[in-house]
Amino acid sequence: MTDDRDGTPGGASSRRVPPSIQPRSGQERPGTARPAVPVRRQSVRPSDGQQYDTPPGRSHAAAAQDSRAARQAPPAQARPASSSSTRTAPPRQAPPPAPATAKRRRKRHPVRRTLLALLVILVALLVIFYMWVASHINHVDALSGAPGTPGLTTLIVGSDSREGWDEDGTEGARTDTIMLLHKPESGPTALISIPRDSYVEIPGNGKNKINASFAWGGPQLLVKTVEGLTGLTVDRYLEVGFTGVADIVDAVGGVELCYDKTVNDKLSRLKWEAGCHVADGETALAFARMRYSDPLGDIGRAERQQQVVAKVADKVLSPGTVLNPFQLVPTVGAGLDAFRVDESAGPFDLVQVALAFNSGRGGDAVRGTPPITSMGYSVAGVGSTVLLDADKADQFWEDIATGAYEPGTEVGGAP
Repeated sequence: MTDDRDGTPGGASSRRVPPSIQPRSGQERPGTARPAVPVRRQSVRPSDGQQYDTPPGRSHAAAAQDSRAARQAPPAQARPASSSSTRTAPPRQAPPPAPATAKRRRKRHPVRRTLLALLVILVALLVIFYMWVASHINHVDALSGAPGTPGLTTLIVGSDSREGWDEDGTEGARTDTIMLLHKPESGPTALISIPRDSYVEIPGNGKNKINASFAWGGPQLLVKTVEGLTGLTVDRYLEVGFTGVADIVDAVGGVELCYDKTVNDKLSRLKWEAGCHVADGETALAFARMRYSDPLGDIGRAERQQQVVAKVADKVLSPGTVLNPFQLVPTVGAGLDAFRVDESAGPFDLVQVALAFNSGRGGDAVRGTPPITSMGYSVAGVGSTVLLDADKADQFWEDIATGAYEPGTEVGGAP
C-alpha cells in the first residue's frame, strides 16, 4: 500500500514526518532526495548604471531601492565599534610619487652675476692695458748673450742727453747714472751705484772711464763692460733719459727730496736751500745731476740719484697711483716715453724689474758703491778718475752675487 500523501509504502514501520519538523541539515526526507544543483546568485543591472547583487529571497526592485537609498543617505559618523564587531580596515596606501619630469627652477643670484660681469670687465681692461703697454715699449739692442748667472741682474742707466741743458764739459753721449740691481736666489737685494768715472777695462778699448763705453759702443758695450767688472750677466737693461726723469716726477705730482747743504750750481742749474723740499721734475733732475758743488763729487751724486729713484718709485708703486687709472695711465705713459729697455723685455719683465727694484730700495736692501781706493786718480790722456779697490773687488762682487751681505748693509764708498 502506499500512502496517499507522500507516496511511500505504508505499513507499521513507516511513519509520516510531520510537516512542522524540518529535516536536519544535509539530510533529505526519505524518499525525497534530489540531485544537488548549485544555487546561482543573480545580479540585476539597475536603471541608473549601478550593479549590485540581489540577495536570495529579495526581489530585484527591493534591492534597487536599497541601493538608491544608500547613495542618497548622508555619511554616518564613525562610532566606536565593540571588539566583537570591529572590522579591520585595509591600510591606506601612500599616493604615488610625483613624476620627476618637472625641473626645479634655478635660483637667481644677482650678486654673483654682477661680480662675474665686473670680473669680465676687469680682465678686458687688463688685456687692453697690457697691449697698450706692449705697443709703447721702446726697445734697444743691449744684451750680450753671455751665459746667465744665478739671480736677476738689471742694469739701470741714466743717459745724459744735453738737449736744453748747459754743457758741463762732457763730450759725446755719456751716462751720469749707472746702477746695478741684483736680486740673488737667496739673501737681500742689492742696489749698487757704479761711479761714472770709474777706471775700468773696456772690451776692445783698453782702460778708461766706464761711461766712455756708452759713448763708444752704446748700451751693448756698456753691458759687456759691466759684466767684465762684476762677473754678473746682465738679464735686463733699463735706460732713462734726463728729460724723462722730469716727466715722470711731474706725472706723479712731485717728490720730496732732502739735502743738508745750500746749493747754487750753475752747471746743473740747481738752486737748493738746506733741508727737505717737494721738488718738481726740473728740480729733481738738477738734484740728480749736480756734482761739482758736492764735496763728495761722484759719491755724493750717486747717493742723490738713488734718493731720486727711490722717491719716484715710492710714488709710482703707491696704491694711490696703482689703483687709480687716471693717475696710473699718465705715469706709465711718461715712463714708457722716457725708458728704453733691452730687445727681449716685455710688460711682465718690466713688472718683474719693478718688484726687484721695490725690494732694492727697502730697509733690508744692500746699498752703496764698490770699494774705492781713490776719488781723484789721474790718468794721462783720460783725466781724473775714480780708482776702484782691485784687492777687494772680486770678493765684493761675489758676495753681491750670492746675497752674502747682511740685510741693510751699506757697502763700499770713499776711503
